Amino acid sequence: MMADHKRHPVAAGYTRKFFEGPDTTLSYIDFGGGGFPMIALHGHMNEGLFAQDLARTLACEYHVIALDQRGHGESGRPLSYDNERYVDDALALLNHLGIDKAVLFGHSLGGVVAYRLAARCPERVRSLIIEDIGAVVNDDLSFAGQWPRRAPTKEAMIAAMGRLGPAFAYSMREYRDGWGLPFVPEDMAVSQRHLNGDHWDDWLATDCPALLLHGMRSTCLSYEQAEEMAARRPNTRLVHLEAGHSIHFEARDQFLEAIQAFLKPIRSEQ
Repeated sequence: MMADHKRHPVAAGYTRKFFEGPDTTLSYIDFGGGGFPMIALHGHMNEGLFAQDLARTLACEYHVIALDQRGHGESGRPLSYDNERYVDDALALLNHLGIDKAVLFGHSLGGVVAYRLAARCPERVRSLIIEDIGAVVNDDLSFAGQWPRRAPTKEAMIAAMGRLGPAFAYSMREYRDGWGLPFVPEDMAVSQRHLNGDHWDDWLATDCPALLLHGMRSTCLSYEQAEEMAARRPNTRLVHLEAGHSIHFEARDQFLEAIQAFLKPIRSEQ
């Protein structure tokens, strides 16, 4: 597991489970529901709990399962953060659960993993929901290395992270030596360097229905690239929302409405 800490609580009705991935133990949250399967893949410095509002909203139509990606949440800290390994993990989750075909929802890192998995195994993907990430990625998470590994209280940890503290508050854990985050900050910079690059071939490799959500204040995906991604890939709907990179956190209601509108016609074909 990530480290020795009190198990992070999961809301009533949700279940945290584990399985052996290709090279590390992986955790996932089963949000329940008896509908069509949806796999949720979070971004860097996050965890599967990020999908709880979406899972609650879609509970009647979709069975949402959110992976703690390698090095995040309750999943193990791996030897490699190569992006191919993330794709391997997501595919391993589908196989572990016996899911032949799923909707893939991914934010940031998770978005790239989602559309790269679709490119590798198009027969396993019903549709894609991609939250604020491009076909070309160039970012730097080295600033996370300045955050303390531990703080005496949750409040102190929030304060130490400055403006980003409130967004991470829900995932903070109490470890034996203080409060901390569900990832090793220095690892995130390494993983981001592996993610950076040109992924146009993977984005354009499929034509299943796709929703691309763009935060108008995002520093990770430009308006121009979002428009180009939608124009060049068939069956792609682009929605611009007044938010930054974490649309699910900053514009929750509009985020959920856009996803529900996208899924409504697709549900009738499943």
